[in-house]
Amino acid sequence: EVQLVESGGGLVQAGGSLRLSCAASGSSFDEYAIGWFRQAPGKEREGVSSIRSVDGNTWYADSLEGRFTISIDTAKDTVYLQMNELKPDDTAVYYCAFTYTSVQPHQPPPVNAYEYDYWGQGTQVAVSS
Repeated sequence: EVQLVESGGGLVQAGGSLRLSCAASGSSFDEYAIGWFRQAPGKEREGVSSIRSVDGNTWYADSLEGRFTISIDTAKDTVYLQMNELKPDDTAVYYCAFTYTSVQPHQPPPVNAYEYDYWGQGTQVAVSS
């Protein structure tokens, strides 16, 4: 069983920054991917970014326009999402999710929610205008 703990959410003014963390625990991991998703009130959950542990390959939603950066510390099994130039439209509950992956490098990380098996509780991000 994999447990995920998110942290780093909060209230920030437009143009500000936040860094979210997602720490995975509960098992001895081989290779895996962690993705970030978000869900705003009244909207569907959407993928934000994801990363593979084996090679650090990443994926970003086009809508982010380069404002977010995902990174991984495999020694800590922790993924970070650095969010800069935040906008009110970024307001949502942010969830991280975990799935085991192939050990083969040079593959893109999973981007769809159904590809992930374990989910965190979520952390609220609120951006005021």
